[in-house]
Amino acid sequence: MPVGRRTVTWAIVLSVLAAFAWATWYLFVLWVTPGTAPSAILAYPFVFGGVAYAGWAVASGNGRAFAKLWRDPMAWGRVGLLFTMQVAILAATYLTGPVDCSLLSLIGDVVLTPILVAAAIGAYRPHIATPVFAVGLIVSLAGGTMAIVGGQSLSAVRGWGWLVVPGVPILVAGYFLLTARANRTTAPSAVVAQSMLAAAGLFVVAAPLFPGGWGGLVSVAPVPLLLLALCGVTSFFLAPALYFLALSEVGLVIPPMLMTAIPVFTLLLSAGVLGIALPLIGVLGIPVAVVGGVLAMWGESALAPEDDPGPETERPRG
Repeated sequence: MPVGRRTVTWAIVLSVLAAFAWATWYLFVLWVTPGTAPSAILAYPFVFGGVAYAGWAVASGNGRAFAKLWRDPMAWGRVGLLFTMQVAILAATYLTGPVDCSLLSLIGDVVLTPILVAAAIGAYRPHIATPVFAVGLIVSLAGGTMAIVGGQSLSAVRGWGWLVVPGVPILVAGYFLLTARANRTTAPSAVVAQSMLAAAGLFVVAAPLFPGGWGGLVSVAPVPLLLLALCGVTSFFLAPALYFLALSEVGLVIPPMLMTAIPVFTLLLSAGVLGIALPLIGVLGIPVAVVGGVLAMWGESALAPEDDPGPETERPRG
C-alpha cells in the first residue's frame, strides 16, 4: 500500500529527532568527565533507559514477551554484543573524539549492516549489488577516514586503541542485525528493554573491570547522576523508540538513511556546546561520509520490492 506524504513527513521528523537524541550521548558523556568514573558512565544510562523501556513494554501489553526473553539464549547473545559495543563506543569517544566516534557508528549503521544482512539472508544480496551502493561504501569509508585522521580532538589513537576504529562499526552492525531479526517475531519494545536491562546488570557486575570500579558507581555527584539519567532517557529510550516508530510508519529505507544526521548533530553540539574544533580535513570528512552513507542507502534500496517481502526477506534493522 502506498505511503501518504503526510506519513512520510511524520516519519522524517521522528527519524531526525531520533538522530539528534542519539547524538546527545556524546555531549552527556563529555559533560560528566572528568570527575565521573567510566564504570558509572557505562552503567547508569543503561539502567535509566532500560527501566523506561521496560515500563513501556509492559504498558503496551508486551510484558509476557519481555519476561520470556530472559530465558532465550539468543537474547543473551544480543546482550553480549550490546555490552561490547557500548564499551567500544565509550573508548572511541575518548580516543578519537565524539564526531569521529559518531562517524564510526554511522559506517556500521548505514554501510555494514546491509552487508551483514546480505550475508545472512541470501534473498537480500541483490539489494546491495548495485554500483551506487559500491560508490557510497567507498565514499563513506573515505569520509570517515578523513575525519578520524584529521580529527582526534581529544587524544591521539595509539597501540591497541586502534582496535576500536574497526570495532565500533562491526559491533554496531552486528547488534542491529541480531536485534532486527528478533523484532520480526517479538515486539521491539520487549527486545530492546531486555537487552538494555541485562546489559545494565552486566555493567554493574563487571564494574571492577573498568576505571572506577564499584566505588565509581556509588560516588557519582548529584549533577552528573542527573545528566546520566537524562542521557538514559534521551539516547537509550527516546531515540530508539522514535526510530522504531518511524520504521513502523514507512518501512526500512527512509529512517536508516536519515541516521546520517547523527555526525552532523554531533559536530554542531561538540563545536557549539563543548567548544571542540576540528582541523579542516576532519570537517571536510563529515559531509563526505554523510554523502557516502546516503548513496549507500539509495543503492541498497534501489532494487527493494515495493510490497512487504514478508519475514523471510524483510530487511532486518535494529
